[in-house]
Parts: sequence; C-alpha cells; structure tokens
Amino acid sequence: MSELNILLFILAYFSLLLLISYFTGKKSNNEAFFLGNRKSPWYIVAFGMIGTSISGVTFISVPGMVQHSQFGYMQMVLGFFVGYLLIAGVLLPLYYRLNLTSIYTYLQKRFGNKAYKTGASFFLLSKLIGAAARLYVVAILLQTFVFKAWGIPFELGVSVLIFFIWLYTHRGGIKTIIWTDALQTLFLLTALVLIVFAVYRNLALPLDSLLVQLQEQTWTKVFEFDDWISDQHFFKQFFSGVFITIVMTGLDQDMMQKNLSCKNIHEAKKNMYSYGFMFIPINLLFLFIGAMLLLLAKQKGIDLPQNPDALLPLFANGYLGQAVTVFFFIGIIAAAFSSADSALASLTTSFSVDILGVKKENTAAAKKHRMLVHIVFSAVFACVIILIYALGNTESIITIIYKIASYTYGPLLGLFAFGLFTSFKPVDTYIPVIAIAAPLLIGLLEYVLSYYYNYHSGAELLIINGGVCFIGLWFISSKKRFVTNSKLHITK
Repeated sequence: MSELNILLFILAYFSLLLLISYFTGKKSNNEAFFLGNRKSPWYIVAFGMIGTSISGVTFISVPGMVQHSQFGYMQMVLGFFVGYLLIAGVLLPLYYRLNLTSIYTYLQKRFGNKAYKTGASFFLLSKLIGAAARLYVVAILLQTFVFKAWGIPFELGVSVLIFFIWLYTHRGGIKTIIWTDALQTLFLLTALVLIVFAVYRNLALPLDSLLVQLQEQTWTKVFEFDDWISDQHFFKQFFSGVFITIVMTGLDQDMMQKNLSCKNIHEAKKNMYSYGFMFIPINLLFLFIGAMLLLLAKQKGIDLPQNPDALLPLFANGYLGQAVTVFFFIGIIAAAFSSADSALASLTTSFSVDILGVKKENTAAAKKHRMLVHIVFSAVFACVIILIYALGNTESIITIIYKIASYTYGPLLGLFAFGLFTSFKPVDTYIPVIAIAAPLLIGLLEYVLSYYYNYHSGAELLIINGGVCFIGLWFISSKKRFVTNSKLHITK
C-alpha cells in the first residue's frame, strides 16, 4: 500500500470525524463538553468504550505477547471482567449519588481540598503518560510507513496527529466523542475480523488442523499455576487485572466521564456490564491473531522481530497482501484516535474542574478557560510523545503502561479505598506526603526483590502500592474525626 493511499485514507477518515463533530458540537457548552448533558445512549457509550480501551496499544502489543507468554494475558482479561462488575456495583452508584462531574470531587467531600488536588494531580500524570504511550505506537508506525518516505520528521508528524484530534474535539468534547468513538470502534472491530480471516486464508489449513498445531506449539496455554516467581502466575495476573480495571477505569476520569454522561445509573450499569463482557472475546481474537502469525512465520521461515510489538506490523505490511495492510491501518488509526480523543477531553475536564475550578466561574469565562486548557494539553500531549520517542524502548508498550499504572494509580486506589471502606478522616495536610511516599517505597521494594531475590514484579505492585497508601492514611487519621455522611462511604 503506497504512502499516498495511506495518507488519503487518513484524510478521508478525519473528514468523517470532523463532520460528526460539526453536528454534535452545535450550541455546545461546558456541560455538553464535560458530560454530554447527561443524555448519551448507554449502548452507544458501551460500544464506543470498546475502542477507547483497546486503543492502538492492544492492536499492536497483544498479538505480540503470544511469542513470550502464550495466551497468559487472558488470565488478566478475566480479572478485568470482575473489575468491571465491582465498578458497576460500588463506584458508579457513588458517583451518581453525589452527582459528580469530576470523580475526584469525591475526595474533597470525603477528606478535604489537599486530598482532592492530590487525586486529580495523580490522574493528570497517569493519563498524560499512558495516553501518550498509546498514541506513540501509532505515531511511530505512520512515521515508518508514511512520513519517513516524504522526509517528514517525527515531531511534525505527531503534531499533525494531535492537531487533527484537537480539531474535532475542541467544541463538543464528550458529546462529540461518544459518537466518534462508536464509529471508530466499528472500524476497529471490522478490521480485526478481516485480519483474522486474511491470516487464516494465508495459512491454508483446515480449522481443526490449525487448532491442533497451535496447541502443539503451546501458544494457546492460558493458565500458569506452578511457577510462583513468574509474573505470569494466575493469581498475579488475575488480581492484577481486577485492580488495573478498578483504577484505570473506575478511578479514571476519562472512562468514568463517559459513564456519567448516561441518562441515569441504571443505563450506566448496563453500559459497564455489556462493555466489560465484550472485552473477553475481543482480546481472545487478538491473541489468536498472534498465534496464527507465529505459525505462519514458522511455515515460511520468517525471522521474528526482537520487539514483540513489531510482530503484527511486520506481517501486515510485508507478507499478507495489500488488503491486510489496508485493514491494519484502518484498525490502528481508529483505535488510536478513539483512545487519544477521550484522553484529551478528560485531561481538559479534570484540569478545568479540579485545578482551575471553572464551575465557580461565569459561563463565558469558564468556556474561555476550558478551551485554553484544551489547547495547552494538546501541546503537552505532543511533547510527551516526542519525549518517549527520544528515549526509545525495546519492551512491549502495553507492559510499560501497566508498570506506570502500578505507580501512578496506586495512591488513587489507596485514597478511594480508605474513603469507601473506613469512616476515619486523615489529616488533610499530610495526605499529599503519603500519596507521594507510597510509590517511592514501592520502587525501592521492586528493586530489592529484583536485585536480591530475582523476583520479577508485575502489575501486583499496584495492589501493594494502594495498600501502602491505605496504611499511611490510617496512621495520619484520628479516630475522633470520623465521617457521618453515609453517602461518602460504604460502611454505615
């Protein structure tokens, strides 16, 4: 597929998004930007959230994971589903009961202003790094297959991508993103299914023979119960999946902002249940693509790339024909835009509401400040991606994202858990100290375990991080200063 054809597709796709933005962004205000006026149909939200969660990282990284960890990722995916059930049963009712725009307002109501600013700041850091890493995957592919041939530097290519995303989100925000994400998910899933059939056709094997060969190579192995040291052990993967979902969805303004745009709590729960369930077969399809590609490489004597993230791009652009190349770029661009646009909107919302307090301003001033924040975060977003490119990496991006989440989302897990499951009130002034100290201690613990005991830590660091923060909050609490408002915690 020529560079010009890829570029023409991107422009046509962007034009379609811009058209949706035009209609959904009419008469838009801050309430529409932040929460879509709470009129979003739950089934559209659920369908669109599939694309947001999958992102370009899943499209690239999950097939490549089969090379080193077989289907072990499904252990974490099963944990994801349990996490979605807990979010629907515990967190969504809380957010709707308090009628929140930013979910971190809960921390202000429960603990105080310092806790509120701390929680919002950790989200801003987490989302900015995580979303930039996701979009980096797509930016590097476009640089390799399109921009490089025309002599366009990586920095300029990234800036153009971010400008596209800003252009169709700056007016309507969540009101626009709900519909553009649904369209992008449709493109993504269509591309995924077509790639599966294309790879299967190239293998030229009956389905039963294909399944037998995949089992013989042990690539379809899911569960690991024997090796406790391995980061692929079932309990590490499963419970990590549960808590990763809780923090990266339930405690994440990006994902919750869409849920809060539903008409009521009942529709928000239906959205969460259906979206959480669909995540299982979709990830299974990605893993099957990876296994089939490994088998195809063995059949044709193709050398596998050192970086597992390069597995699908290698075949999509060189061995499976032009049709697969088209499907691949359709899927990857749809996934990237779906993830990045909602991240940019949520960063704008959190900073505007939590840090600047625009809800206290008059309508004109609030809109002006929100639009300025949107521009600034777009620029910062581009700078972080360029920094990731400058640093370089040889690891799977999805592994890096989960590792970052273990550190940055841990304090949020500890803060919300302490607020929900205890009635103690920590001294608000000391909460930022505890939130910063917890990940620093976890970093030291990870180093000691690796250096002295050869223990390879995984996403379970998130659970430990949250636990350390929880204990720290308990130490700075006074039993005499308890919360009596049952709306703010579960215990009564």
